Amino acid sequence: MIRICLAAASILLAASPAFADLLPVCEGGHRAERKLTCIVDGDTGWENGVKWRALAVDTPEISHPGCAAEKRIGLKARDRLRELMAGGYRIQWQHEKGRYGRELAKVILDDGRDAGQVLIGEGLSQPWPNHGNKWCGR
Repeated sequence: MIRICLAAASILLAASPAFADLLPVCEGGHRAERKLTCIVDGDTGWENGVKWRALAVDTPEISHPGCAAEKRIGLKARDRLRELMAGGYRIQWQHEKGRYGRELAKVILDDGRDAGQVLIGEGLSQPWPNHGNKWCGR
């Protein structure tokens, strides 16, 4: 019975492009050496081993949130970015580094939209720079 359920789940996942094409959540170390492409959160990821930070947007923190709401919305922002990028994207490098040494970039979706601006429009991000933590009411 367990084998049948696992086989059915595998078939459903393989047949669903929305799940099959999602970029992975970043895990493990040595991401540059492993040339990983993955998503850290709603405004940070790795593309072929290069760590990037989305230009002009700020999503809620996942790793060090200021409150439970920030983490909850941060996870939604990360997963929404993965979903958006699954439809196709390109990284538009800005050829400059931001805070913490990350390459600044825009994630441009295949339909021409800026993924960061989509997240802002959906209430999962805010413009950067900003002041305070709107996710926690500060």
